[in-house]
Amino acid sequence: MTIGQTSPDAKRQKTEMKIGTHSGTFHADEALAVFMLKLLPKYKDSVVVRSRTPEILEACDIIVDVQGQYDGVKHFDHHQREFSETFSPSFKTKLSSAGLIYKHFGKEIISSQIDIKHEDSNLVVLYEKIYSAMIEAIDGNDNGQSAYPDNIEPAYSTGAITLPGMVAALNPAWNETYDDAYLDTQFDKASKLMGGVFVDLVKYYGRAWLPARAIVKAAIESRNQYDPDGRIVVFDQFVTWKGHLFDLEEELNIMGQIYYIVYSDGKGWRVQAVPVDPHSFKSRKPLPEPWRGVRDQALSDLTGIDGGIFVHASGFIGGNQTREGALLMAQKALTF
Repeated sequence: MTIGQTSPDAKRQKTEMKIGTHSGTFHADEALAVFMLKLLPKYKDSVVVRSRTPEILEACDIIVDVQGQYDGVKHFDHHQREFSETFSPSFKTKLSSAGLIYKHFGKEIISSQIDIKHEDSNLVVLYEKIYSAMIEAIDGNDNGQSAYPDNIEPAYSTGAITLPGMVAALNPAWNETYDDAYLDTQFDKASKLMGGVFVDLVKYYGRAWLPARAIVKAAIESRNQYDPDGRIVVFDQFVTWKGHLFDLEEELNIMGQIYYIVYSDGKGWRVQAVPVDPHSFKSRKPLPEPWRGVRDQALSDLTGIDGGIFVHASGFIGGNQTREGALLMAQKALTF
């Protein structure tokens, strides 16, 4: 090497990005925050620096869960007394370091894992859905905000099977001898655990949940061809519809207007009454009481619709051999 030249190692050390976080025992939020940062091209090959020394941390390019500062640029800590940041005005859960990193970099992180452009409006849909599906729970857990009212007594413990519980179990036991190198190794395991679940979730929502949402939205928008008041939605391919239906009703300002869903189960066709909410067994408009518990030819004779298979005793679902028959059942049920 010529005198005065910079060695390749020296160049690498000068350009190597550093992610700073606290040393010692670790939690799910910073484990995930660090992993999410490393999904970004800028931090892909970065070194994770775990320390409690302010000068060492300030030499890093970005710092999470330590230093008592939040500026949205370099410092992403949430432990300050005055800290009250949430994901958006629609959410009440205070952010942890995971939520902070996701809030600022989430769209870019999602784009790094699935093929979606930054200007695509669906990216905003995914960004908000993934926060509510996973990140918010990490934020709430780390900040001690329960998902349930205080007066609810759990029937059993779920701590060991939650992600924060699994991360906690990777910390050394109280009577275990360990050094900083061991803690760093365990933190890396925790980060990969959290990150693996997160990446799988992003891919599921991007590749399965989002296409399903598009199908449900298109079916809702074309529903008036089956009923002038738009109370029947027909799916000509199987799709997971229930969660999307309620979200889209709110988005389109048509809450409570859809009564029946007609779809194929792969063998025949079904007409299902929409529940009053996603978790309820009570239907907005159950199938007619005289039809309930009746099957096969007796059902066809009763309804005047060929191909009858059954109507459940509660009236929440019925079946017909054909699409036309199931649709006629839904249309006739509206008249009761």
